[in-house]
Amino acid sequence: MISRPPKIIILYASYGDGHYQASKAVEASLRNKGLTDVLLLDLMAEAHPLINGLTKFVYLQSFKTIPGLYGWVYNATKQMPQEAPLLEVINSFGIGKLQQTLRQARPDLILHTFPQLAMPRLLKRTGQSLPLANIITDFDLHGRWIHSGVDRYYVATDDLKAEMIDRGIPGDRIQVSGIPVKPEFADSQQPEGAEDDLPAPLQGLIPNHTRGKTTVLLMAGAYGSMQGVREVIERLNASERYRIITVCGRNRELYRSLQEQLNPHPDVHVLGYVEQIAALMRKSDCIVTKPGGITLSEALSCRLPVFVYRPVPGQELNNARYLAQKGVASIARTPAELTEEIDALFGNEHRQVELRRKIENLRRPKAAEVIADDILQQWFAPDRTELVLS
Repeated sequence: MISRPPKIIILYASYGDGHYQASKAVEASLRNKGLTDVLLLDLMAEAHPLINGLTKFVYLQSFKTIPGLYGWVYNATKQMPQEAPLLEVINSFGIGKLQQTLRQARPDLILHTFPQLAMPRLLKRTGQSLPLANIITDFDLHGRWIHSGVDRYYVATDDLKAEMIDRGIPGDRIQVSGIPVKPEFADSQQPEGAEDDLPAPLQGLIPNHTRGKTTVLLMAGAYGSMQGVREVIERLNASERYRIITVCGRNRELYRSLQEQLNPHPDVHVLGYVEQIAALMRKSDCIVTKPGGITLSEALSCRLPVFVYRPVPGQELNNARYLAQKGVASIARTPAELTEEIDALFGNEHRQVELRRKIENLRRPKAAEVIADDILQQWFAPDRTELVLS
């Protein structure tokens, strides 16, 4: 008999903010469905804080200083099988912390939003049985996500599902959900007119839409800073066709330098860290960004054309290539190329209509809700609860 509500643990990692945001989105949907006992665990940070800090530093520095090497390693290991020695080592980290967590929390389901798959190894070692599910947070598939001990996969696209089937995963274990985004993105609607007000927290920072101007949202602060961002802003501003909103995030050095270097202009707005990114996306006509899976899904949810600038080799470049192949993103490597691509889109009404049609076919703004519903059906439906929890 059931003696307590179901308990779910979501394992994530803080290499960038995306995996945490995906975890929070799924957590919110689970709670809305009545599964309120949800624990988020940053496994590496909790189990090995020193190693976690070092690997995060190396990971982020590789994006900025040796992106070619990072991309080579990523692509060289994409087809790695689960029994590969390197994966055996990687997946051994955090086992002690997990064992302690299982004893204390007694979860009924484990979700991964990061491919640190220590759980299958632990379950095999202890002989325990516990449902495991992976939520893949990119449009690209890496071998680290795949393990025979995983019961369910949630993926971004039908193409990703087909690729997983080709790699031996039974199709009935794969749910095409999309990549989960927080509710404020899922509920986003593009404004009908260009004169809508921004929410109160942003009023005063950014005036209402300038009549007749196309708003470009420039996400410049991820993983250090976007190279050439000042030139991008100046080129766009010179055409007098655009209003540019640049978000520097937690990169205070970038924020200060842009404030100092850019001449004041009513159509150029430089912001630091902003909570209301969904609101900014709703009030923008396109986005310039690095192609992390979460950010791309947020932009698609908000029906934004995507311009990917200088993608780093690896999952970022592969994400960008996939969306470019689908006709919803453009890839640029220089400020001149980027501004030419933006001009080309907004100078062609037919192209804009066609691009938005393709976005509509690809966007999955309710991914977190789809995942929560599927979890309920797979493991916690009334006719299965006693089997799972007894």
